[in-house]
Amino acid sequence: MVFRKAGADRELATALRRLGHAEQDAGRDDIAVARYEEAVAAARRTGDPLLLAHAIRHLGDAHRAAQRFAGAETCYEEALTLYAEHPYPPKLDYANAIRPMAILKEVLGEFDEARLLWQRAKTLYAAVPVAAGVAECDENLSRLG
Repeated sequence: MVFRKAGADRELATALRRLGHAEQDAGRDDIAVARYEEAVAAARRTGDPLLLAHAIRHLGDAHRAAQRFAGAETCYEEALTLYAEHPYPPKLDYANAIRPMAILKEVLGEFDEARLLWQRAKTLYAAVPVAAGVAECDENLSRLG
């Protein structure tokens, strides 16, 4: 890949993340995980916490899709920490990182935590505003009671 040779880690991270997404869409979860892992490594080298958080969240999504829940949770925790520590995290990206953690917490039977996460995501989606995100959060909050 040209970006590797040029040492263009930001561009490399983005390209690998897109490749990972394509692999995931094609149902090749193991290849997607490998691409996302490379994207995370490249993003770490940039020193950009937001780029890193975004890449890690996608790696978590691939782990979750492959039912590697411990790996997904580790990724989501790191991504959420990076967003929380940033002085101005992008609300939509932050909400999009909270959402899959809420889904995972439900899968793991941690319903109280899932409710809290859905509420946090809803607040962020409402601030953007993204009506579909708010609606999804409301639906899940209603279902969880």
